[in-house]
Amino acid sequence: MREMIFNQPSDDKSELEDAGDFTPRFDDRGLITAIVTDAGDGDLLMVAHMNAQALALTIQTGIAHYFSRSRGKIWKKGETSGNLQTVKEIRTDCDQDAIWLKVQVAGHDATCHTGRRSCFYRTVTLEDGKPVLTIVDDDLHFDPKDIYGK
Repeated sequence: MREMIFNQPSDDKSELEDAGDFTPRFDDRGLITAIVTDAGDGDLLMVAHMNAQALALTIQTGIAHYFSRSRGKIWKKGETSGNLQTVKEIRTDCDQDAIWLKVQVAGHDATCHTGRRSCFYRTVTLEDGKPVLTIVDDDLHFDPKDIYGK
């Protein structure tokens, strides 16, 4: 696979906002935020980060790749679990510093390593002046212990 090189973003705002070259604006750590939704129903599945290599692999293969900040490496989403994310559409925002992936999830139709469909399975509420988490989606699509051995 040929290495993809992204051009430097233009300082001309109108060039960033118009059609033409895709020139993603990576942050000072070389990352760009990726918002991931289900291509079918639009549900928010996850938010992750990509470096230039992960973004290039995603564009070239049609399978979502991300950069793990905690592990310091690229990972193909679903490689271990079988829940690969096939990219149906990639969008970028007006100043090209965020990516929106619309994906179809294979396998168990689950994105979160906890076995849930979405990583956003909890709500934050205020109780007695303190923020607390409440699980609102406890539907497990797979048992993480069976997949990850943890």
